[in-house]
Amino acid sequence: MQGLPSIMDADVRGKRVLVRADLNVPVEGFRVTDRTRITRFAAGMRPLLARGARLVIITHFGRPRPNELDPQFSVDKLRPALAEALGVPVRFSDVCAGPSAAILTEQLAEGEVLLCENLRYQSGETANDPAFAAQLAQLGDLYVNDAFSCAHRAHASTEAITRCLPAYAGPLLLEEIAALGAALESPARPSVAIVGGAKVSTKIVVLKHLAARVDHLVVGGGMANTFLFAEGAPMGRSLHEADQVEMVEAIREAARASGCTLHLPTDVVTAREFRAMAETRIVPATACPANAMILDAGPETLAHLKALLGNCRTILWNGPLGAFEIPPFDRATTGLAREAAALTREGRAVTVAGGGDTVAALSAAGVAEVFTYVSTAGGAFLEWLEGKTLPGIAALAQTQTAA
Repeated sequence: MQGLPSIMDADVRGKRVLVRADLNVPVEGFRVTDRTRITRFAAGMRPLLARGARLVIITHFGRPRPNELDPQFSVDKLRPALAEALGVPVRFSDVCAGPSAAILTEQLAEGEVLLCENLRYQSGETANDPAFAAQLAQLGDLYVNDAFSCAHRAHASTEAITRCLPAYAGPLLLEEIAALGAALESPARPSVAIVGGAKVSTKIVVLKHLAARVDHLVVGGGMANTFLFAEGAPMGRSLHEADQVEMVEAIREAARASGCTLHLPTDVVTAREFRAMAETRIVPATACPANAMILDAGPETLAHLKALLGNCRTILWNGPLGAFEIPPFDRATTGLAREAAALTREGRAVTVAGGGDTVAALSAAGVAEVFTYVSTAGGAFLEWLEGKTLPGIAALAQTQTAA
């Protein structure tokens, strides 16, 4: 996706710059509890404001029923955090499209900001309705997609609108593409991908795609159980997918064909109960007791993976190695995350991570700010790992080609 048109190269002075952001952030009551997305977005917008842009922001928030204006999903509550991050007051339109919103955009002076109401209040958004996209286009002179996390959806505000206005990529979107491309498309070698999570069936395409592109593939979490089961290891009461044995062999074959080394746990942490501070037992990965379940990778496995990371220059991470939400089953994930962070600090590795559980695990380990890049995208990050074309990105590329 090299050569996407960047809004930073456009003349924005006096222009209404309509920006598709992803401000779908955690909120309790009227307070934003995690400002990461807002802070990152604002950092890219402040230079545009300084250059005289008249900024119009559109975003979704939660999953309201289309055409029902449920107040709990109003984006008005995001204004205080957004204004603080941007360093300027933020006006508000109680509709995301239509004549009244258009009038408010015309009233903006250079360097001023308008936030429009939740896009998903309107059914035309998720339907990728060209008529709704045309209404949105009336709010700007230029369009900017700065929401990589929404780029895997062909919605009116990410896909159809690119045919209505001069369309550009925003700084945050370009930053994400550059970081992810460096980690997978042109990584420094050797490279390793760490993929965890509950089920192989949800990440089949991811695992196959990565096996063809990295030197080492670490499989953790419940997915590793399925791989071990396919080798004949007893599972006791562990989470695993007995019907995915053939798929496990297909992934192994993909790794063999590309010379990718597959890494599985050699020892595991087991417990009879899945609860905080449960009594645990460390056993070989091939010896789970019948009355227990595998809930984390063991210390021998952790030591092996730390040594592996020390020999790699690119580390890509998606998914925990165990049930990290509940101690003591967080030790392998936390230990490996801190090792990756140390390598990043020393300049020995580029570390890129993404996915909701991954971000939570890195934050719990206190290293999210240390990694080279942590993607807040969920579905878009996974689809990128699968090698899929993201409609929102493709739409920007097509407008560039047309130009």
